[in-house]
Amino acid sequence: MTGTIEATGTAARTVDVWKVYGSGEAQVIALRSVSVELGKGKFTAIMGPSGSGKSTLMHCLAGLDSVTRGEVFIGDTRLTGMNDKKLTELRRTKVGFIFQQFNLLPTLTAEENITLPLSIAGRKPDKAWFDTVIDTVGLRDRLKHRPTQLSGGQQQRVACARALVARPEVIFADEPTGNLDSKSGAEVLGFLRNSVREFGQTIVMVTHDPVAASYADRVIFLADGAVVSELFEPTADTVLDKLKNIEVNAPSLTKAEAQQ
Repeated sequence: MTGTIEATGTAARTVDVWKVYGSGEAQVIALRSVSVELGKGKFTAIMGPSGSGKSTLMHCLAGLDSVTRGEVFIGDTRLTGMNDKKLTELRRTKVGFIFQQFNLLPTLTAEENITLPLSIAGRKPDKAWFDTVIDTVGLRDRLKHRPTQLSGGQQQRVACARALVARPEVIFADEPTGNLDSKSGAEVLGFLRNSVREFGQTIVMVTHDPVAASYADRVIFLADGAVVSELFEPTADTVLDKLKNIEVNAPSLTKAEAQQ
């Protein structure tokens, strides 16, 4: 790690995105008219009360879920309307994922878990980049260990390295510290923060934790499926204050809109 990489532009964006589940009395509006731009080389946190739509937004941005209306882009690539084969290829080449559950294969070593997505794609890891990632997450002496031989924090760092080693355009992290103690959580968040600052990586993280959100450059707040506020250069205290004072002013969805 020799320098700081500055990245500019938009890594991912949504344009007037709606996500509606069901119909009639059972209709649930998960997202309503959401338009956001996520900057390249930035760490963005998405927050909101339970049921606010934050995980749905991340899944739509990552191409894991389709939208009812609107458009989603990764860089200049439009995900909306893409067939399953192309979406799978895009997720494999341009997107990285880190989940609350580490999702490591128990029969593989840490090194094999880290390189698994590349192996599936028929690619070999760039050795210099692999070494940089491994040294950054501090796993050099754990590469031959299987997940059961690693602590929770070490397992999540393996998952972080797995997401980063393919050099994706965006890494989506869904509650990445949810299963970790505060010390291990801080180590993982510090790694994510460093990957943005030193590698120019783009991170989009869903979290309910104001301390985790304080590692981000920007926090986007959702309520009732709509973006209601944002905060730049957050601290745990300013995030907590904002969460306490979120006002839900989301528009209602008319029957005509739901049917469009």
